Amino acid sequence: MARSRISYICSQCGYESSKWNGKCPSCGSWNTFEEETEKPPLPGRSSAHSITDLSDSIQELNSIDLDSDVRYDTGVGELNRVLGGGLVKGSLVLLGGEPGIGKSTILLQICQYLGAEHSVLYVSGEESARQISLRAKRLDVDTENLYILTATDAEAVAETIRSCQPDIAIIDSIQTVSISGISSGPGSITQVRECTNLFMHTAKEQEIPIIIVGHVNKDGAIAGPKVMEHIVDAVLYFEGERHQSFRILRAVKNRFGSTNEIGVFEMADKGLREVENPSQMLLSGRPRNVSGTCVACIMEGSRPILAEVQALAAKTNYSAPRRMATGFDFNRLSIIIAVLEKRLGIFLGSLDVYLNIVGGFSLDEPAGDLPVALALYSAVMDRQIDEGVIAFGEIGLGGEIRSVSHINRRIREAERLGFGKCIVPGHSMNVIDKNEYAIEIVPAASLKQAFKSIQ
Repeated sequence: MARSRISYICSQCGYESSKWNGKCPSCGSWNTFEEETEKPPLPGRSSAHSITDLSDSIQELNSIDLDSDVRYDTGVGELNRVLGGGLVKGSLVLLGGEPGIGKSTILLQICQYLGAEHSVLYVSGEESARQISLRAKRLDVDTENLYILTATDAEAVAETIRSCQPDIAIIDSIQTVSISGISSGPGSITQVRECTNLFMHTAKEQEIPIIIVGHVNKDGAIAGPKVMEHIVDAVLYFEGERHQSFRILRAVKNRFGSTNEIGVFEMADKGLREVENPSQMLLSGRPRNVSGTCVACIMEGSRPILAEVQALAAKTNYSAPRRMATGFDFNRLSIIIAVLEKRLGIFLGSLDVYLNIVGGFSLDEPAGDLPVALALYSAVMDRQIDEGVIAFGEIGLGGEIRSVSHINRRIREAERLGFGKCIVPGHSMNVIDKNEYAIEIVPAASLKQAFKSIQ
């Protein structure tokens, strides 16, 4: 008689081992291995009986009906943008984020809009029906087509979805539901994987879109990410600080749209409010007559967003000066400082340097090099940069400014928000027609030329 095989799986990354380890050799986490028991296959069943001829299910590519790919409008424009136009029929969407970031809040808010024409089943394994009702009342959610189910049995939930046939189903959260036939507890790697597989088959077979909520572990990643991301159709992350009002919804994976789009929200008393113009929001409250600030333009998918870069240089009290960057790559900051010292003679060896991207955004594309360099130059020289100046460009090790993508879209956004001067890479002028813009376009092939243009 075959015996059950015991294995140990890391709860952080999903690494599997035949013996217990104190430290995971894959992710380096300590005391994360959990015991899992795998049941042997049923005896007396040959592989020949499990083989099925699927030749009748083969379809020609041109004969597939594309009209069946129906999208549900969620009523939230920022969420529709991230999803690629709406919630696709029969899709499985994973929504992750830190506790209190607003996952359950935004799901209840879209239930109000979806409930006008569709039936929504909200399955909760964390809160009671009374708690959900109180939160819905606070958010002014009173649709009659929203149905609440409090359960933690994944198989029972899947069977309920098949029998009730709701238009949309929401599972909050995947770490609280479990399958009784699996020996491990709820939230383990095996339970998360098998429950996600179960809901994936339910969504595909019944053509019902299912949204599942995922918890975040101590490293900031969705618990069990490696065993979930390849199963679901879309992975959405809620980013932002709990104690700040702004939230960013970002798509990490999306089979039905782009992964470069983001949605910006603001937490208010009545729930999350979408921010249709993030640039204006990020630039509000800019300090005046202060050195060390410059405006950058970053591309998030097809949307240009303007963000303020702040730099501060102060005399150090230590033998080694401090370097701190928030929202910007630390290694990239070190390279820009080295270029400023070598190519322009601006020495920062005795100064502490602090860099901050206002609003919680991350300036992770090369176009942010030039505004960072200008902000550092302004902070060291204590020279103010005019409020109507915006800049973007990549900096090379030789001090040259290289071209960036979507140059015309960036200029259009700067012009729309009332900026008067735009410093662009000199090599980008061959794709720019100055006559199309009312804003002054200043080409700069090197950092020296860029610094001269702001003096």
